[in-house]
Order: sequence, then C-alpha cells, then structure tokens
Amino acid sequence: MKNRAPFLVYTVLRLLAFLVPLAILWFFFPIFREFWWLAAIFAALIGVSISMLFLRAPLTDASARLVERRGGRSEAEQADADAEDEAIDGSGHPESGSTESTPRG
Repeated sequence: MKNRAPFLVYTVLRLLAFLVPLAILWFFFPIFREFWWLAAIFAALIGVSISMLFLRAPLTDASARLVERRGGRSEAEQADADAEDEAIDGSGHPESGSTESTPRG
C-alpha cells in the first residue's frame, strides 16, 4: 500500500479540485444547471489552477516515486542483459579474428 500512496493522494486531491468547484457551480449558480457542459469546463479550469498552485508537493512525491520505480526496473533489466552477455561470451566463440557471417532466413 505504501507504494501506491503518493499516486492515490495526488489522484484524490486532483479529483477533489475538480469536483468541489463543479458542485459549487452546479448548486449555487442556477444557469449552470442548464449549461452543465459550461460548468464542467469552468470546474476543469479551476481544478487545474488549484492543482498548479497548491498540489506541487503531492505531484513531486508521485513523480519521485515513478522515477524510483522506473530506475529500479532499468537496473534489473541491465543486470539481466549483462548476465546474458556474459553467458554468450563464455559459450565458446572462436578466439580468432575471423567470424563467419551467414544470413539467417
């Protein structure tokens, strides 16, 4: 659960940054009940503004966690590739400089 916490926190806060302005526009301004799509557009703009101003720390945490996960995966893949290279190099290739190149078909 600890692995997904930054993503979960950021996602919930972003949803709240959209849904709270949408509810305020919907309930307190009757014109937006008729033009619901306009309320959704304004709520999205307000939500983006709120997230840019106030959600910098959760975004940084989520991004750092993503980089950490991708970095760990890359190191494991690199270690696997190194092990495969060592296995291929130790499999008895001819030591002479000439190599046969045959097309595969």
